[in-house]
Amino acid sequence: MRYHNITKDDMLNGEGLRIVLWVSGCDHGCKGCHNPITWDPNGGIVFDTAAQDELFEALNHDYISGITFSGGDPLYLGNRKDVTALAKLIKARFPHKNTWLYTGYRWEEISALPVMEYIDVLVDGRFVEDLKDPKLHWKGSFNQRIIDVQKSIKNNSLYLYHAE
Repeated sequence: MRYHNITKDDMLNGEGLRIVLWVSGCDHGCKGCHNPITWDPNGGIVFDTAAQDELFEALNHDYISGITFSGGDPLYLGNRKDVTALAKLIKARFPHKNTWLYTGYRWEEISALPVMEYIDVLVDGRFVEDLKDPKLHWKGSFNQRIIDVQKSIKNNSLYLYHAE
């Protein structure tokens, strides 16, 4: 897996103060995407042990709510195996941190993926420029949904996330 950046103080891509891992690779090509530099799966740099250590050190702070996987698309086919392994490792090492994931895929396409076991909140759907509204909270366009993944899996039905 390759990535472009690790943001250590983000408040826009999920609830609370978060770490964001911006992965490389996306084949959705959404018009008006705010981060097209991340589309190239060969762009950025290799996510290696040093990057993982940097991520874990940042997550180790009490004031950090959790991690957000964004990009690119963490569920780009070339990322799925590595993102799943990393999400599993984070959930084991930081069980009280929550994990958010942004993807252009719809819940109905990806709900059975193994990574979902380790994701708390999913923002799904492609960004649609004509449905963009800067006032939206945690999503870019009206078609996107903010999903409570664990509740949806447990009840075998889609549940939208509501901040506490």
